[in-house]
Amino acid sequence: MGTKMSKMNQYIKNLLVIALALVLVNCSEDPIDNFEKGTLTGIAVINGSNIPLENVKISTNPSSSTVFTDVDGNFIIEDIPVEQYSVQAELDGYLTAFEATEITSGVTVNVVFEMDIETANNRPPNTPVLVTPINNAVDVALDTQLVWTGSDPDEDEINYTIELRNDFDDEVLSFSTVNDTMLDITGLRFGLKYFWQVGAKDNINADVIQSVVGVFETINAPENRHVFVRKINGNNVIFSTDTDGNELQLTSSSLNSFRPRQNTAADKIAFLSNSGSETHIFTMDLDGSNMEQITSQVQVNGFNLDEVDFAWTQNGGRLIYPNFDSIYSINVDGTGLQEVYQTTDGSFITEVAISADETFTAVKTNDASGYNVSIFTIDNSGTIIDNVLSGVLGAAGGLDISVDNQTILYWYDVSGFESSNYRQLDSRIFLYNRAMATADDLSDDKDAGTNDFDCRFTPNEAEIIFTNTSNDGVSQRNVLITDTDPNDAGFIRVVFAEDAQMPDFE
Repeated sequence: MGTKMSKMNQYIKNLLVIALALVLVNCSEDPIDNFEKGTLTGIAVINGSNIPLENVKISTNPSSSTVFTDVDGNFIIEDIPVEQYSVQAELDGYLTAFEATEITSGVTVNVVFEMDIETANNRPPNTPVLVTPINNAVDVALDTQLVWTGSDPDEDEINYTIELRNDFDDEVLSFSTVNDTMLDITGLRFGLKYFWQVGAKDNINADVIQSVVGVFETINAPENRHVFVRKINGNNVIFSTDTDGNELQLTSSSLNSFRPRQNTAADKIAFLSNSGSETHIFTMDLDGSNMEQITSQVQVNGFNLDEVDFAWTQNGGRLIYPNFDSIYSINVDGTGLQEVYQTTDGSFITEVAISADETFTAVKTNDASGYNVSIFTIDNSGTIIDNVLSGVLGAAGGLDISVDNQTILYWYDVSGFESSNYRQLDSRIFLYNRAMATADDLSDDKDAGTNDFDCRFTPNEAEIIFTNTSNDGVSQRNVLITDTDPNDAGFIRVVFAEDAQMPDFE
């Protein structure tokens, strides 16, 4: 019995050894590091442009190897265990991107990261809302304040651009502020309708968010009685002004408009301006509105358009103007054009003035260079009445007739200098007495080396208004006023408007 039990125990031990050996053999055929694996590849690019991104950090969850993209934006993770992963792409300046993928045994899986810059989710500013002036406001002061509201949902800095246009010309006023929602505006113009708009932009988004367009009208222009011309960017521009020097621009600085002549009966201003390649007479209201071209068939012309002058009758019904050797008359509505005078020797007519009662006309003629000047008066049949100036060297002009028909105003360069550029050296203003056939010098007190010209009577005719400048031909021109009858101290000369010329005062 004992022997059988001993043999049985030995048999069980042998079985256990054999079984353990089989287990060990099977384990050696499947080592612990021989799980199923695959390969993960991919590329990282900028969203929208597909430009490759270098040095993007690529990692996975569950965790595996961490790699970085190469110069072409490519990456590879080899021997990655079979599993479902969330793959992550990180790069400074860009939003972190995620892609889900599943690794399959022995297979290469590819993912593409289209990465957005980190501000991609940033929102642009809110639409600005105009507050002041209220829409369609009238009588807005020329110096005013623009107010609006604005904000940014991400609290970014806001750059505001403000633009104003008007219904008169192509002038555009542009301003900018940062975060401020109000702007002080100065120098708006009388009687204009302005359209204004505010744009808002942050430093991240490309879009400019525009407000609606607001409208307001400035106060009406005063009834200024003085007009003059000022050069702006090479163009003659017409202004009016009151005695306090408050100016109103009447014509656009993009047009060449000059030689303004007011008429109280018509309540308008006539002036010369370009129409295509020609120069014609236009009229406008005293505030610069309602501009109309009067001449069309025969233009205004002469040896030098800067020297040409025209006139209109006191009742405002007709205009007379020169065209080389002829004088034409035209009704203020553009009808009734007719030639009323022509020189007998072919000399050019440069300036004309008509008496208040329309009984005679003062005329200035010259040759093609502006010299060989004659100033005379003619009756309505063309017969010469007065020989005011003739047979002299040098330039002359500036015709005006007193309301009582007794005196004629003109200027003349007493130096007798003549040159190809029509430069004057000592131009003086003279008052010609028709009854006595004498001329008084009104420029006795002018500064040496200066010229007086473009002279006109003021309404009371106790003074004249005129232009003065250095005889160097390039200095600033100013409009002055002086007496026609000097007192014990001589002529009192007062500067009326600086940087101005071609004055008129009615």
